[in-house]
Amino acid sequence: MQSRLQKEPYESAGGELVKIAIQALLIAAIVRVFLFQPFAIPSGSMIPTLLVGDYLIVSKYSYGYSRYSFPFAPNFFHGRLFGDAPKRGDVVVFKLPSDSSKDYIKRIVGLPGDKLQMKDGRLFINGQIVQRAEATKARTEDFYGHVVDVPTYTETLPGGFAHTIIEIQGDVAFNDNTGVFEVPADHYFMMGDNRDNSSDSRADGNEGGVGMVPLANIIGRAQIVFFSVKKGEEAWRFWKWPQTVRFERIFTQVR
Repeated sequence: MQSRLQKEPYESAGGELVKIAIQALLIAAIVRVFLFQPFAIPSGSMIPTLLVGDYLIVSKYSYGYSRYSFPFAPNFFHGRLFGDAPKRGDVVVFKLPSDSSKDYIKRIVGLPGDKLQMKDGRLFINGQIVQRAEATKARTEDFYGHVVDVPTYTETLPGGFAHTIIEIQGDVAFNDNTGVFEVPADHYFMMGDNRDNSSDSRADGNEGGVGMVPLANIIGRAQIVFFSVKKGEEAWRFWKWPQTVRFERIFTQVR
């Protein structure tokens, strides 16, 4: 009898720990599916706004929910439920239309019904040139891996949203002259802030680009950088902290 009485508190404590663990996992799953999703920046297409090694929080509730909001993309409904429409200038994570197993992050520059074109490196929306002003040059890698100073501009989209872009090759890169793109209903035109080093809506999805992105493919809006390590480093290698951590980027808002 004494032995049994001694075991009961331990058994009770063990059961409580299991319950707490299950509850914590359920809460984490609900947050991950319905509210926030972490996202790591794997490429330099959004430099200078986002750097390789940044870790973001993406709000999934900003634009409501589609099949791609859930694990394994269950096909139990079409379109989106709840939420507001994305806005021009938002930085968003989306499923690549040609391969839904891949997540991309770009900036929305074109809304449904817009007509866009690149002419000599300048962006035109609905026939009007998008204003830009020279800014301090940024130091970043060119196509050959050399760190160089590159032209930087503050671009102001229709509606007044201003953000920074860089032009590694100036205004004479491959996608700096295009035909006119007309954005279909319920689709969006995406571009990277690193204009000459971004696979985006300027190239058709069947040709290795992104193409127009359906509203249903958008997962959420990038909100904040919650952690950042230098390019080539791994965040989980905590024994290399603080040398590898970019503390100045932690908790910065994505704009």
